[in-house]
Amino acid sequence: MQSRLLPACLTLLLSVFVSSYSAPVAAADTEVAESLEYRLIGPWRGGRVTAVTGVPGKPNLYYMGAAGGGVWRTQNAGQTWENLSDGHFKVGTIGAVAVSKSDNNVIYVGTGEAPIRGVTTSHGDGVWKSIDGGATWAHIGLPKAGQIARIEIHPTNPDIAYVGVQGQIWGGSEERGVFRTTDGGKTWDHVLKVGPETGTSDLRMDPTNPRILYAAMWHHGRKPWFIMSGGTEGGIFKSIDGGDSWTKLGGGLPEMIGKIGVDVSASNPERVYAIIEAEHGKGGLWRSDDGGKAWALIDGHRVLHSRAWYYIHIAADPVDENTVYVLNVPLMKSIDGGKSWEQLSTPHSDHHDQWINPDNPKNFINGNDGGATITFDGGKTWSSIMNQPTAQFYRAETDDKKPFRIYAGQQDNTTVAIASESLYGGIGVEDYFDVGGGESAHVAFDPANPQLIYATTINGTLTEHDRETQLTRMIIPYPEMMYGKDPKDLKYRANWNAPVEVDPHDPSVIYYGTQFVLKSDDRGRTWSQLSPDLTRNDPEKQGRNGGPLTPENVGAEFYNTIFYIAPSQHEKGVIWVGSDDGLVHLTRDDGASWQNVSPKHRGKYSEEAYINAIEISPHDPAKAYLAVQGHKLNDFAPYIYRTTDYGKRWTRIDAGLPKDQFVRVVREDPTRRGLLYAGTEGGMFVSYNDGADWKPLQLNLPPVPITDITIRHDTLVLATQGRAFWALDDLFVVRQDAEGVSAGDVAVYRPGVVEMRIGDGGAAGDSEGSNPPRGVPLYYRLGEDAAGPLTIEIIDREGRVIRTISSEESLRDKCLKANEDPRSPFELEYPSKKRGLNKWIWDQRRDGVTCIEDVDIFAGFGGPKVPPGEYRARVSVGDASAEAAFSLALDFRVSASPEEVQAWSAKLDETAALLDDVLRTLGQAREARSDIEALMADHPGDTELQAAGTAAIEALTGWDRLINQHLHQTYEDEDAWETMLAGQVRYLLDVIDYTGAPVTGGQIARLGDLEAEWVKRLAELDAIVKGQVAPINERARQLGLEHITLPGQ
Repeated sequence: MQSRLLPACLTLLLSVFVSSYSAPVAAADTEVAESLEYRLIGPWRGGRVTAVTGVPGKPNLYYMGAAGGGVWRTQNAGQTWENLSDGHFKVGTIGAVAVSKSDNNVIYVGTGEAPIRGVTTSHGDGVWKSIDGGATWAHIGLPKAGQIARIEIHPTNPDIAYVGVQGQIWGGSEERGVFRTTDGGKTWDHVLKVGPETGTSDLRMDPTNPRILYAAMWHHGRKPWFIMSGGTEGGIFKSIDGGDSWTKLGGGLPEMIGKIGVDVSASNPERVYAIIEAEHGKGGLWRSDDGGKAWALIDGHRVLHSRAWYYIHIAADPVDENTVYVLNVPLMKSIDGGKSWEQLSTPHSDHHDQWINPDNPKNFINGNDGGATITFDGGKTWSSIMNQPTAQFYRAETDDKKPFRIYAGQQDNTTVAIASESLYGGIGVEDYFDVGGGESAHVAFDPANPQLIYATTINGTLTEHDRETQLTRMIIPYPEMMYGKDPKDLKYRANWNAPVEVDPHDPSVIYYGTQFVLKSDDRGRTWSQLSPDLTRNDPEKQGRNGGPLTPENVGAEFYNTIFYIAPSQHEKGVIWVGSDDGLVHLTRDDGASWQNVSPKHRGKYSEEAYINAIEISPHDPAKAYLAVQGHKLNDFAPYIYRTTDYGKRWTRIDAGLPKDQFVRVVREDPTRRGLLYAGTEGGMFVSYNDGADWKPLQLNLPPVPITDITIRHDTLVLATQGRAFWALDDLFVVRQDAEGVSAGDVAVYRPGVVEMRIGDGGAAGDSEGSNPPRGVPLYYRLGEDAAGPLTIEIIDREGRVIRTISSEESLRDKCLKANEDPRSPFELEYPSKKRGLNKWIWDQRRDGVTCIEDVDIFAGFGGPKVPPGEYRARVSVGDASAEAAFSLALDFRVSASPEEVQAWSAKLDETAALLDDVLRTLGQAREARSDIEALMADHPGDTELQAAGTAAIEALTGWDRLINQHLHQTYEDEDAWETMLAGQVRYLLDVIDYTGAPVTGGQIARLGDLEAEWVKRLAELDAIVKGQVAPINERARQLGLEHITLPGQ
């Protein structure tokens, strides 16, 4: 019987993972086949949500749009979320989500988040629509919209919709303002257009009259060093004819006006609220009580309208005209029309959108920088934000530990060090922790000993975190409060995402980037300046970072700063440095001298595209790669440069990359020269030929910006801007594709060294990251679909076939299903026979034990684990076959000696042999009993035969019940009735298997007792056969009948 103690261990044989997809057999330039899959690591800790909505009459149904993570839906009021846009959308950045009131299956989504940051903000690609509740989607227009702030749908006709287009971030564009469709998105009318720098920051429809609309128009734009917000073009515009014509509202509103949020009271549509950015003393909450004719400033406190470019959202209660919410860093509520306010506590700050249920105004959903959260009691309690894998990460580093950890800073949250896999269960909250620094961190440490962890964050902050003591120290070279100051007036200009690095040759040395490279060799107690200013140092770009209305000096727009530091892993004293204004410098003498080795970049608008990443080739100290970004200069083209001579000459190597996806990072494979990986604004790409051309490596990865790539062993780790961390395991397949191993009728990839983990790792639960499948990943290519059976054989060092897996159903498979416990159903899976790349996970077990039906071990027919050592996998189809060698290594946590491991393996085999003998003999005894029953049925009048047969059947049945507990029909029955010999042996096999080496004295003693019991049971069976079954055979021979096969014969 399968033990409840170790259920996964016993079912591993049955529930192995199989994927098969069609892909061509070809040489190294073939796109990697789809059998490879990225694995979501997590964490399931929400990231920025910029759009939310609910559905009247369905209080458990809500939608959210994440800043970089796509569209999600909950059908249980926020207990769990499911993504709806993956596989459909081309981008993950969402600005607006709207559901039709008259047909809830109709959903409009505007891409391009509206709270536009200088960092972690992506541009959209227009409007998407679903007519089946999000099951399928179609792109319906406005591809050049950039950012979309709001969508309003006609309450009775879902074909009529209005889209508030905020526009492109980094340059002027004509596609701004309000667009209308009257045919469900087939055509669009540009019904409100103000200017190429003025777009719609909010749009509201009168809840009682769909012909009345209010549009908030915002004059704005960005440069890498400046936020422009405000002008005389903007303002609140009103239409009373469904958008055919618009009137700019005055009535006391400021003429010089910035970003605006607007909403209309459903209980009194003459009451219109607006939160407005304006000149000092004029910004704040404004209100009209006559439909926008006249306005009054109700409250100008800056808590309502600070950092207007990022916030400025408002939500009017649909039932009480005097209740209104303003969304800023806090969520503020007024119940007296805006005269006084209280702050509502939410799971996270920085609020961007809110939908209030018109049927119950205490029920609303809020979107903030930590995710989407739902309340049913007016904000006293909220649903969790720890169930949304939408984190935005800036960079990623990995250590050498087992399992290795990934380190990064999460936007508007803490740093994270998260395990790449969990040893038990899915990757959950217990598998990650904070390591100092903050949201925009670079993280650095000695990979071999990550006890001292250095991390940066905003305001020029730099910390050292001691993992052992849990102490975090501030080691800022010059602790000057940067907020509010002009960069040109600072001693050190530190970027929002300032770099820190540990010297790979001396982990006591750390480097920190401002406009200079700073160096410390005493853990940050003292610092020396290692370089001159390595930026363009243009004072004209170092002044106020925001205007003309609201200053913005928090660091995200600090310019002329060092953005990347790359000490050479090959040569001590060699350091590459990249700046945010397009310069690359190199020292080869530990900072004594520096050379400007910048490529002759000729971007679309400027040579100042910033150096986002520098990759020093792991194979050649003179070789390096650059990922250069020009999107902040309105240039979205991909730029990758390569040098082979320390930067004397550069070659651009981005052929084959999408022309509208800028490159964020490029890395070279540490084991395969010239195998490159590139992360772009839209996803992943690979080059097999050192950048001569590129091919997609997107596979099952959602559309999301890739902010960093790191490679550890056979795993490619991705940091994303909106979907947390992902990993591509089994990188050996990509590497061997680069070698052209896939040619031929059958090809098998070499898995390398695979570690044997004790336990099964466990499946991921809700809100947990996934582990790699336990076992040996066997990948094979087929030149064509196999017409006949395909077999996979595992061969040990002595050349013995220890496991055979077939693509065809066998009698054994039918037996396994016949023993299935209805409480734990399973599906048998088979190796794929399809053309292209296929995958099978070998569970590191020998062939299973004998299977017979009606035995209380249920699914426990799997064979024992094999010991560590050298093995081969052979895949055969007809006359064609191929092999690949690999090694199994001991679990890193096991300290047993080789002798102890061999003894453990021997006991496993001995126990499995005992179980096999027990089951085989039991099967023979049952076969004899069936033969007797058949003989008696054929000769009902033979009284001598009937009497002898009845006695023999009773004896065999009694013996059967000493071996198998016939009352066990499900696992829980073991609580009521004793487990007999077969189940006891299976249980011991599981215990020895699960525990690992060394074998314990108790296990050895128990095996001895069970073997002794089996000897006793065999003697009893022998007595039954000789005393009661053999005479029946004699009688059968006398009558000339077919004799009975006796157990053991």
